[in-house]
Amino acid sequence: MGKRLTEVGVANIYQNKFTLKIATVAVALLIGTVSIIYTNSLVNELKEREQKLIELFANTLEYTGNENNSDNLVFIFQEIIVANNSVPVILADAEGNPVNYNNITIKEPITEEEKEQRLKREMAEMRLQHEPIEIALKDPETGRIYEYNYVYYKNSKLLSQLTYYPYIQLSVISVFAILAYLAFSYSKTAEQNRVWVGLAKETAHQLGTPLSSLMAWVEYFRTDPVMDQSIVDEINKDIRRLDMVTSRFSNIGSVPTLRPENIYEVIKEIITYLEPRISTKVKISVEAHDEEVMALINKPLFDWVIENLCKNAVDAMRGIGTIKINIGNENPEKVIIDITDDGKGIAKSKIKKVFQPGFTTKKRGWGLGLTLAKRIIDQYHQGKIYVKSSTPDVGTTFSIILKTVD
Repeated sequence: MGKRLTEVGVANIYQNKFTLKIATVAVALLIGTVSIIYTNSLVNELKEREQKLIELFANTLEYTGNENNSDNLVFIFQEIIVANNSVPVILADAEGNPVNYNNITIKEPITEEEKEQRLKREMAEMRLQHEPIEIALKDPETGRIYEYNYVYYKNSKLLSQLTYYPYIQLSVISVFAILAYLAFSYSKTAEQNRVWVGLAKETAHQLGTPLSSLMAWVEYFRTDPVMDQSIVDEINKDIRRLDMVTSRFSNIGSVPTLRPENIYEVIKEIITYLEPRISTKVKISVEAHDEEVMALINKPLFDWVIENLCKNAVDAMRGIGTIKINIGNENPEKVIIDITDDGKGIAKSKIKKVFQPGFTTKKRGWGLGLTLAKRIIDQYHQGKIYVKSSTPDVGTTFSIILKTVD
């Protein structure tokens, strides 16, 4: 019971991995959205205040200019605008010539003509942000408008910074989040690798003692004239198989030695061993375009992969059906091995999960077989293993791609 609970716990951790990622991304997006919305509300509020401030400046200029016949226009302009130390403004006449300005930095030395050109460029940029505010100057005696002035302005530096601040903030947070995620993933992968290696080597160590004992019993049975030697031979085959399994576990975590092997012969040998040990209602066929396809493999580990895929296929067919193994090398640089069964298939929504640790459709099982198979092919053999096709109630095809030997 405790073992089963442990299996379920392991499975849930890995199966919920994707859900945790989605939840993390959703929380990050929520934080970013709230930050942008709040900052934009501040930006809009500050923008309205600046606009009202400039409108007040313009109205004051218009009123004062009309009351004083505009004699002290420049002086009053300076007195009013001096309170504004953040919003860039330019006062221009009806012909668009700048009369005065504030909060605009102009590097000296510069000629008056260059200064005027610089201010006109600023006015053009300001017009893109805000329409200039019109000031009507009237004759105090007749009340008739005799001249128009215009106040040009643009967003203050603070407002501009606030506008882009949330995006800069999110960019910085994203960079740190990505770096943190990569560091966490690397640390987690390293930890998982240590667990895999420790578990594998401990398993190999534990198998060593009973395996040695079984070998001794086989030698004893061989000297017994009453014992059926054909049974002893079958027991010896299983012992050799256990010895190979021990070798597989010993190779986990270390760099395996790859040797040129005839893939067709290797797979035929595996099937010869498996057929007497699976349901008699399951037929396995091996076909190859060329029966001498050579590839660099670690035979014990590669045997493990093929055996695991075949056993999974037998389970998917519930002990009745056909497994077809096709070995192709149309591409001279690659050998492609397709393993097809006519079992229950895999739902499309689960195809991407089959190689995840903990994923299993069996009532009892750790869900580690395909994970180890992928690790062996991808990392140790620099190849590729994937679900080529799968249709519920029709069957599944797994493909393995390996590099050939010149």
